[in-house]
Amino acid sequence: MAGNFWQSSHHQQWILDKQDLIRERQHDLKTLTEEEYQKIFMFFANIIQVLGEQLKLRQQVIATATVYFKRFYARNSLKCIDPLLLAPTCILLSSKVEEFGVISNSRLITTCQTVIKNKFSYAYQQEFPYRTNHILECEFYLLENLDCCLIVYQPYRPLLQLMQDIGQEEQLLTLTWRLINDSLRTDVSLLYPPYQIAIGCLQIACVILQKELKSWFAELNVDMDKVQEIARAIVNLFELWKGYDEKKEIQALLEKMPKPKPHPQR
Repeated sequence: MAGNFWQSSHHQQWILDKQDLIRERQHDLKTLTEEEYQKIFMFFANIIQVLGEQLKLRQQVIATATVYFKRFYARNSLKCIDPLLLAPTCILLSSKVEEFGVISNSRLITTCQTVIKNKFSYAYQQEFPYRTNHILECEFYLLENLDCCLIVYQPYRPLLQLMQDIGQEEQLLTLTWRLINDSLRTDVSLLYPPYQIAIGCLQIACVILQKELKSWFAELNVDMDKVQEIARAIVNLFELWKGYDEKKEIQALLEKMPKPKPHPQR
């Protein structure tokens, strides 16, 4: 494992250019608007989060699974693989890479069935359609598309280092941690290094809690334009959330989403 972010595959291969990202999405954006596309990804980030919580995974494992999911579709259309199959596959791979311990295939499938039935029935009328063989096949495809770059640096660790410098601020830490979780519903994990994401979330938390840390921020050796872009992306997410009723809208969006051709039944 690369102990240094700057020497890692995350930095060298997976900090993407925004224009490249937009260009890769053009196929899906022929069918969906940018807002609809983001809403679909917010929905699947929620599925990954709930699956992870049901499997009692650490937040780091859930976050890495979400980044894998976003990286895959940064290079592929939604019609390549059904996101409902890719989501649990990302969790399975992340739990191995983050050394959480192996989730048994049967437990993963059972959890998917339960979660889709009990928590996401507003989106899916049918039960979870995939079995172990589908997930294992999908895992190979995911590994190939990630180019075996599996170590993901998350903003949680830089946040803890920054908080040591600021001092004991439990409320500030908790809120910033939650904002980092929210940032997984945006593209920032594909576009910016994790320490910048941590600072961007910290800045929003300071505004919400009315903490005066301007002079502390001014002393940071960091590109503040990038930090502002991150903060803006997260604020835009909150604006989108305000007027978005997922339970009412998501079924129509999933219907409209580009889909893979159905495989012949085995």
